[in-house]
Amino acid sequence: MKRNRLVFGVLILLLVSAVSSMAQTRPQTTVPRPTPTPTPRPAATPVAANAGVPESHIALIDTGMFADEKNGIFLYVDAAKKVQAEFQPRTTELQNMQNRLNALANEIQTLSKAAVVDQKTIQAKQDEGVRLQQEMTTKKDRLDEDLSKRYQVIISPVSNQIGAAMDQFARQRGITMTLDISKLLPAILTAIPAIDLTQAFINEFNRTHPRAAAPPR
Repeated sequence: MKRNRLVFGVLILLLVSAVSSMAQTRPQTTVPRPTPTPTPRPAATPVAANAGVPESHIALIDTGMFADEKNGIFLYVDAAKKVQAEFQPRTTELQNMQNRLNALANEIQTLSKAAVVDQKTIQAKQDEGVRLQQEMTTKKDRLDEDLSKRYQVIISPVSNQIGAAMDQFARQRGITMTLDISKLLPAILTAIPAIDLTQAFINEFNRTHPRAAAPPR
């Protein structure tokens, strides 16, 4: 009996481990943050070795703010919501499968602690867990692939618009370099608030690229 309990305990750990692994790879319920893709720039023109160093003006923009529902770039927010709505049934299905895996792990653990261990029932639940995990992995892989393709169709055009607008925004203000705070924050030790032009750019983009219709809910 002790040996059987030990075997059952090992099998429980394996299933719990599988559940934990799936929990770490849950489907994305939100689309990735926008990454502006500026239009291709021409190759840099070589400068003479004795040329003077041009005056530099650096600005900071937090692209993570673009997806803010209230204060972000509305075209991007609307596009992201559209993609989320399209894939919501599939992400909900995967979440339900994850919940079932968690329940199976708890059921097996409870059964293994019973005075009389029902090996047949435990084995059936373990088999269900393995089958469910395999099905969930397949569905998640397909979801990730389809989501990536849909992202390219719906959100990439908006990202390209953002990139082009950012180039124009910088040229009009004599900015020679724009840095993304969301990616460089740990490396920025000091910066005066005046060089953070995030909200100024967002406001300008929303003014020149207004919503075509009411935002999706």
